[in-house]
Amino acid sequence: MIAGREKCIISTVDTAFKIISVAVGGSVGAVARYLINISPLAGIFGKFPLPTFVINIVGSFLIGFLMIVLADRFDANENLRMLLIVGFLGAFTTFSTFELEIFELVRERELVTGFLYLFLSIFVGFVGVVAGVELGRRV
Repeated sequence: MIAGREKCIISTVDTAFKIISVAVGGSVGAVARYLINISPLAGIFGKFPLPTFVINIVGSFLIGFLMIVLADRFDANENLRMLLIVGFLGAFTTFSTFELEIFELVRERELVTGFLYLFLSIFVGFVGVVAGVELGRRV
């Protein structure tokens, strides 16, 4: 039987590993986001923020897919789930950047582009989550 102090130490170590997992995943996710933002995608459609759009759609798909694969299909280690979902996808997806870009488009009176970006991001992002869940269920 594990004594109270030993349980506390184990809990502290588990928490530390979770924090490290989130930090590692977050750093990789942030770098991946940066690389996409400086990629040739940046200027393809004028003012439409294609890199952020792509990041949000890919992130939406991946969170749906990984949620099913890592939790339902395979009982993956919790630290792996923290690394990929909380860390990587948390840093990779850019919802706050998305909101700021819509604000900038509205401020610049690019209302059609802003609305199109808002609608497509939400609708296609949701489709990405559904597609990820469905693919995850078939793996």
